[in-house]
Amino acid sequence: MNYQCPQLSDPRQRETHLSDRESLVSGHEHQGKSCHSSAVFNVVNSVIGSGIIGLPYSMKQAGFPLGILLLFWVSYITDFSLILLIKGGALSGTDSYQSLVNKTFGFPGYLLLSALQFMYPFIAMISYNIITGDTLSKVFQRIPGVDPGSLFIGRHFIIVVSTVTFTLPLSLYRDIAKLGKISCISTILTTVILGIVMTRAVSLGPNIPKTEDAWVFAKPNAIQAIGVMSFGDLFENYCRSDDLVTFGRFCYGITVILTYPIECFVTREVIANVFLGGNPSSVFRIILTVVIITAATLVSLLIDCLGIVLELNGVLCAAPLIFIIPSVCYLKLSEEPRTHADKIMACIMIPVGAVVMVVGFIMAVTNPQDCTHGQEMFYCFPDNTSLTNVSHSHLQLTTQLSPWNLSIFQ
Repeated sequence: MNYQCPQLSDPRQRETHLSDRESLVSGHEHQGKSCHSSAVFNVVNSVIGSGIIGLPYSMKQAGFPLGILLLFWVSYITDFSLILLIKGGALSGTDSYQSLVNKTFGFPGYLLLSALQFMYPFIAMISYNIITGDTLSKVFQRIPGVDPGSLFIGRHFIIVVSTVTFTLPLSLYRDIAKLGKISCISTILTTVILGIVMTRAVSLGPNIPKTEDAWVFAKPNAIQAIGVMSFGDLFENYCRSDDLVTFGRFCYGITVILTYPIECFVTREVIANVFLGGNPSSVFRIILTVVIITAATLVSLLIDCLGIVLELNGVLCAAPLIFIIPSVCYLKLSEEPRTHADKIMACIMIPVGAVVMVVGFIMAVTNPQDCTHGQEMFYCFPDNTSLTNVSHSHLQLTTQLSPWNLSIFQ
């Protein structure tokens, strides 16, 4: 997407001979600094705010050593894709992902890109709603005197209230820069969450059950790990009786709520660009925002386990957006020789992205991940009895907990 700060009015900034530094500091300096600060916090919130919580799950799927290598590899590929987009934009005279694809492959390519750009954040919105409901319901159950079976602390009620109270009003802003302060708060809460996780890792490390295949270099689900690199919920591995982790869950729920509007901005802008040329009226913007959020909320109320959907979202949407489309655009526009380093790398990224899509799709369909929504981990019980073959309701699991349960993670 191409979110830009308001254009500065000084015409000298349009002179091609001025350097980037001169363009940034001339004219409305204070406004520029404020806009760029907001952009930084929005990017950090979108990339790190909630995605970092899902990294342990992807490591578990791939194997820890290979998971670390994949993390660095995906980071490098993402960075290189951005470089290809910038170079492609310079070659085509465009300044956004959509306009680059439109200039390179015409309107059909533009529609395909727009569909991918819409689906990816829209499914993320659904997952954020589900995480918010699941996480905050566990928090409110820990309040003394609260009935665990009360409708008012159920996931459905929490999703609706958080949507009406927070995510919808924040998503109605026209300018994404308005979310800069919100993203700053979310980033601070993410730091608090990491502190809590590190504290529990140190204090409870000796009590963590040993896993036989914990240090296996690679596992068969490595391809799926790429697709879900940005999703998952680390706090599902903690016991509900841990007050420190309960505070961490609260921070996590707020972080997810504050990240949600950024995804909504993306979906709304995609639709506005396709149908209105990117300039919707205030009335249409409000109506479109309400429709998108309502649709995401209804789906999240009907589904409480999106494991396979998130995997498919990763392999079918993220893979072409990151691996394939930037590469093919650059290869078509660039006049560099075939032996140029960027062209060689682009030629490698295309088949790799195709493999991730095909193999990831097959594995997601034939080997879907188990949904353990609402289950306590076996080590939360006094006798550390595995719950693999035992079926309990959410309320039964809550009432069976011992006051001295340990809170540890896999």
